[in-house]
Amino acid sequence: MNKHHAPPASLVTPAVHVAGRPTLRVLGTAISLLEELRVGAEKDLGVNIVFDNNDFLTTQHKAAQEPDSYDIYDQCFHNLDIVWYWRAIQPIAIERIKLWGEINDLTKTGHIGPNARLGQGDAPVRKLFVQPNLELGDRPTRHISMLPTTHNFDSFAYRTDQIANGAEVESWAALLADKWSGRAALVDEPAIGIFDAALAAQAAGLMSFRNIGNMTVDEIDELIEILEAKKRDGFFQGFWRTAEDAARLMVENHTSIQSMWSTGITILKRQGVPVEQAVPAEGYRAWHGGLCLSRNLDSRMLDVAYEYLNWWISGWPGAVVARQGYYISTPERSREHMTPAEWDYWYGGLPAAGDLPGPDGQIHIRAGSVRSGGSYWQRANCIAVWNTTMDEHNYLVRRWMQLVGRN
Repeated sequence: MNKHHAPPASLVTPAVHVAGRPTLRVLGTAISLLEELRVGAEKDLGVNIVFDNNDFLTTQHKAAQEPDSYDIYDQCFHNLDIVWYWRAIQPIAIERIKLWGEINDLTKTGHIGPNARLGQGDAPVRKLFVQPNLELGDRPTRHISMLPTTHNFDSFAYRTDQIANGAEVESWAALLADKWSGRAALVDEPAIGIFDAALAAQAAGLMSFRNIGNMTVDEIDELIEILEAKKRDGFFQGFWRTAEDAARLMVENHTSIQSMWSTGITILKRQGVPVEQAVPAEGYRAWHGGLCLSRNLDSRMLDVAYEYLNWWISGWPGAVVARQGYYISTPERSREHMTPAEWDYWYGGLPAAGDLPGPDGQIHIRAGSVRSGGSYWQRANCIAVWNTTMDEHNYLVRRWMQLVGRN
């Protein structure tokens, strides 16, 4: 996406509200629009909650072009640029976020610990604070663009029963290794899948990048040409768009190695598929989600929306998302709503002391299992790049759609 000046703030218009029990409309994806959270929010806040659950691209388009259709935009920092450009969302007043002081430094500064690497691309801090000129930046102000909530550190997954040597998967290069021809897959989302591919291509020595978080047109072309050649040779089994589709590829034994999200890993382990998330030496591809306020909110509904934002970081919601493998920006609050065994497994990186439930209450993790990559703090200190909307995003999307055959 080429950068432009945003439309004037005068485009912000008030919403029309109705009397009675409020209904809060939340636009987002399956990452955090869990039914358990919807029911819990209705109970705790005394409001109606309606989830509008879509894939990434549909969600981003609706957020930018249809701000009348939602009250809360639940998405990732790398999806902010286009929505902010259209002034579809309004700044969030920090003084109205009761636990702002407890939100950890991963978003506020980009680091947890003195030796942590910031990671290239859209590190949340680079887009967190609303500047006086209404641009987004890292200089602290009284307003933020998005309330930081869920986040994670992704890589790729592999079937342990098909790997002879663990050293084979200690680098992103494994994702493009010739030995997996016909049994590999990538996530079909340009601002995510492109980085899995780029990290793999760079680690394999196939090409290099001036800045992997903000590729040039020539770099995008070179990378897509590498992937197109692989595709012509039958290397890719497919390109998936949901965690369920990703898991299905391995459940049905179509793939041995592929892009994978934490929810997909959980699905596979619950079904007994021998799978692990790789811990690549080059670092993780990280993402950070959060909540935005529609530009149309004011008055009573704006108050309701702030209550929802504050509820999200109050403890219990973070415990729910932890059970599907995600972290929360106020972890100590969520610790109070998790058993010691859950905390030790999900945050501490220790073996599960017993069987552990997922968000739905069903057993997802078996006793003795260990989450790859170590503790939360170890994983947070190993970020290679963040999910990113690059300057040349529009060009990337066109080339990506050609690659996956959606043109």
